[in-house]
Amino acid sequence: MTESSYKLRMMIISALFAAIIGVLAQVTVPLPLVPITGQTLAIGLAATILGARYGTLSVLIYLCMGAIGIPVFAQMSGGLGILVGPTGGYLIGFIPTALIIGYFLEKTSFTVKNAIIANVIGMFIALTFGTVWLKVIANLSWTSAFSGGFAPFLLVGFIKATLAAWAGITVRNRLKSTNLIYAWNAEVK
Repeated sequence: MTESSYKLRMMIISALFAAIIGVLAQVTVPLPLVPITGQTLAIGLAATILGARYGTLSVLIYLCMGAIGIPVFAQMSGGLGILVGPTGGYLIGFIPTALIIGYFLEKTSFTVKNAIIANVIGMFIALTFGTVWLKVIANLSWTSAFSGGFAPFLLVGFIKATLAAWAGITVRNRLKSTNLIYAWNAEVK
């Protein structure tokens, strides 16, 4: 396979993961300020399976789809208003979340243990971005922003991080065994 064929394949897979993020975003548990969604699980899966570059690309595609009005954000919403609204910080925080999860795994190894660590770090990144944004946009105190935008998501976040790590490594290993994905620099040339 040529390098250009490999890049095309990975871009298509990244677009598929953007769609998966959009589907899992519709799995929601309503809370007063910010709902619990399946987005963070999907972000963890994308970064764990695809790594930093293509995991982040899938997040960027997802955010672009939502920004132009495709209803891929939670509760079938879309548009720039969502990105600049109270939950926009979580959405924007998905970019560094995917980048750091993938980067951590690429620099260590793609094991369940490392994936759990990476996904927990990613959870804290997304929650921090979201909480700071919520505080500023909604003009809340730090205590209110933390109690409404950070604390309620910790337990569920640890569960989703563990699930994303386990499922992501399992799927990644299976995709690698069938040569659907692989690290271009390390395994092809």
